[in-house]
Amino acid sequence: MDFSLATIVLWAVPVVFAITLHEAAHGYVAKLFGDQTAWMLGRVTLNPIKHIDPVGTLAVPGALLLMAKLFGGPAFIFGWAKPVPVNFGNLRSPKRDMFWVAGAGPFANFVMAIGWAFLLKATVPSGAIPSDGLLEMADAGVQINLMLMALNLLPILPLDGCRIAVSLLPHSLAVSYARLEPYGFMVVILLLATGVLGIVIAPILSAIHTVLKVIVVV
Repeated sequence: MDFSLATIVLWAVPVVFAITLHEAAHGYVAKLFGDQTAWMLGRVTLNPIKHIDPVGTLAVPGALLLMAKLFGGPAFIFGWAKPVPVNFGNLRSPKRDMFWVAGAGPFANFVMAIGWAFLLKATVPSGAIPSDGLLEMADAGVQINLMLMALNLLPILPLDGCRIAVSLLPHSLAVSYARLEPYGFMVVILLLATGVLGIVIAPILSAIHTVLKVIVVV
């Protein structure tokens, strides 16, 4: 990857959309199912400033890209935005509706990946490349959204995949599983530091990419 200023700008656009729409989707679906918390706090918005976390959205991804440049390894994008506040107790059926609220974020990333994939396909008709910048942005949009979707589908709290799992598990198992949340972030960091995270999400990423190729031939 070329780490020029132009590349950073081109990647910044899909990154901002990916994190903004992901978080806004959680809040919007929560509102549909009865919880107004995110809506009242102004978090159901496309304004990225409302969702950006200085550490998770800027510092961590930037450090990972810098390390990839310095040591010559592949660039693995990992980060997070400020989580949208959801009071699951306000949902009409908390355990059932948790599935839809949690799944809204990854689904938003998949929809965005489809959109970027169509743009990517339109950018290279008949093998021509009319705009290198647009091509790079569209390709980045596909990669970033698929990566974020795969990452968030992992059944580790506080990732969306764990909340989806909790909504599907029997009540007693769901309660026990949810109690592991305080340790979830440390598990994710450990997996990232050891390089296991990329291995773990690889099958999920491959499956999602296969589905995307069925919808959009890229």
